[in-house]
Amino acid sequence: MTFEFTPTTVDDIDPERRPTVGLALVPVLAVVGFLGVGSALLGLDPHVPLLWSIVFVGAFGRYLGYRWSELSDGITNGLLMGIQALLILFTIYALIATWVDAGTIPAMMYYGLELLTPRVFLPATAVLAAAVAFAIGSSWTTVGTLGVAFVGIGSGLGVSAPMTVGAVLSGAYAGDKQSPLSDTTNLAAGVTNTPLYDHIRRMRTGTAVAFGTAVLGFAVLGLRAGGDIPASRVAEIQTALAGAYDLSPLVFVPLLVTFGLALRGYPALPTLVTGVFAGVATSMLVQGTGFVAAWTVFMEGTDPGTGSDLVDELLTTGGLTGSAWTITVVVAALALGGLLERTGVLAVLADRLATGVRTSGSLIAGTGASAILVNALTAQQYMSIVLPGLTLRNLYAEFGLDSEELSRAVEAAGTPTGALFPWHAGGVFMASATGVATLEYAPFYLFGLLSPLVLFAMALTGRGVPTTSRTERTQSAD
Repeated sequence: MTFEFTPTTVDDIDPERRPTVGLALVPVLAVVGFLGVGSALLGLDPHVPLLWSIVFVGAFGRYLGYRWSELSDGITNGLLMGIQALLILFTIYALIATWVDAGTIPAMMYYGLELLTPRVFLPATAVLAAAVAFAIGSSWTTVGTLGVAFVGIGSGLGVSAPMTVGAVLSGAYAGDKQSPLSDTTNLAAGVTNTPLYDHIRRMRTGTAVAFGTAVLGFAVLGLRAGGDIPASRVAEIQTALAGAYDLSPLVFVPLLVTFGLALRGYPALPTLVTGVFAGVATSMLVQGTGFVAAWTVFMEGTDPGTGSDLVDELLTTGGLTGSAWTITVVVAALALGGLLERTGVLAVLADRLATGVRTSGSLIAGTGASAILVNALTAQQYMSIVLPGLTLRNLYAEFGLDSEELSRAVEAAGTPTGALFPWHAGGVFMASATGVATLEYAPFYLFGLLSPLVLFAMALTGRGVPTTSRTERTQSAD
């Protein structure tokens, strides 16, 4: 479910209201400055600098001559583009709470502590997350379910939570990016008019290089991540889990139902809602929770009393109401992105990119850079794919490049990098679901860092990329 959206182009903008490149940079620099000063320097929640940014860009739009109704339409479009992300955020918060209460996530932690060791934990986590995300086509679902359990397992093994989250995200996004079931993969193929499997095949080499390097990095980190873990510590955690929950095989029913539906190709939202109902049913039937109590967990989250402070901290959740902080950040960020799009700021900058490139390699690298910039400014990955994907299609044809070069560029740089920004829908969700701040896990989110770097390296070195220039294409056409 994605909102049908056609981005504004330079030609769509009334010349009297079209900002120059220099003027278009003013709100961009203001947003960067507000977020940097407000969040990094003053330590404010991102809501505040995002509000400053919305007011500034709104005033900028009024300066250009836009009426309030037009600016309001821009905000609406931004929210509609991110509506699926918002609904999934609501649902996953509730799903995590019900799965904790059902014993699903505690059981995954219990048995994971028996099977994994500190030295193999990080690379194994990345590979397992990649396999699951590829199978179900959803990085968010993978992180919101398996990722939460892996954080608990890693804590028991003495592996730092930021490292664990980095490994989970690396696998989740690598698998998602190659999955034919993924919404972003289908979106990238769709907006660039690329056959789906041609798009997936074109991404394969870059994804393999980035993810393979990330796994090697996690293997190196794993050698010194946990050291020697006293057996008594693992036993203490397992005893606390077993004492608070019935860990029979039946507690895995919500996991099997949810992933089973995803494997059969059902959309993410109804699949996750079904997982919530499966979690509530398991809580009542296996853990003995009453009907009202089970649905109270759905709303208000969990506050377990296992006798272990570490386990209680890991298994405390906020439920549906706990998503309020996250949802409000995402709503503000989406509104800001909609304003930047409606006022023509993004269109002018994209057009400047189009006129500035001279070779096919610089075009591909510039496309990747624009996807990252759009991610940072609009706070949701759909826009990072749609905006450059639609805006630059004709330019790729002008350079004689196949459409899969464009689809690969927007997804390699757009899909995985959103989780690196603290105000982005992906970054906010990953931090909230795992309990680790975005800037804490970012240095260990190796795939998110490597995927665009591999794209840039391949583009600028010409490896596997046609090297025609715009001049050569023009001369051959003559």
